[in-house]
Amino acid sequence: MTAPSTLPRFAGLAYLGIIALGLGAEVGLRMPIASAADPAAALAAHLPQWRAALGADLLMATLDITLALLLFRLFRPLGRDLALGALVLRLVQMAVIAAHLPLLASAIGAPDPLPLIERHAAGYDLGLWFFGLNALLMALLLSRAGVRWLSVLIALAGLVYLIGSATRFVAPEINAVIQPAYLVPVVAELSFALWLLLAPGARRLAAQG
Repeated sequence: MTAPSTLPRFAGLAYLGIIALGLGAEVGLRMPIASAADPAAALAAHLPQWRAALGADLLMATLDITLALLLFRLFRPLGRDLALGALVLRLVQMAVIAAHLPLLASAIGAPDPLPLIERHAAGYDLGLWFFGLNALLMALLLSRAGVRWLSVLIALAGLVYLIGSATRFVAPEINAVIQPAYLVPVVAELSFALWLLLAPGARRLAAQG
């Protein structure tokens, strides 16, 4: 069992790990290959990089499950049903995303990997729909904890995820326009991770459990 005094720190470290692995896998490792003029040739030439991105995705999924459980323990004194709902939605999000990882593995050696990459991206956005709902519940819990500024940031992040996921499937022309808005979730989630890691309020909340 994690001691109450260390629970928020473990959660913050897990959150930072998720952010680093997620951005590193998608932006740092996968995007240069997927956006190349000849993705099949780029993938073949940078196969270790592609496999490293898959490994990062697996580690991210593991940390996400860990974080879901830690956040449930931390926030359940503020509303067990809300905390449980957030737990379930975060786990559903990661299950959907992880279920689409084999598409990226199948892209290796495919004559045209782009359709598989695009199907994975659509699955990722589907998972983020549930993460958007999770963020709204977490915003309510943070508001109950008295962290109003962070509650607003996480709520805005949730709205970006929901709008982004919805438009991906029903209005792709709008989806392309709102891509810069994804900077909001990056700022919000990094702020949440640092609050868990450093804020005395997170320690006081853990003591209530």
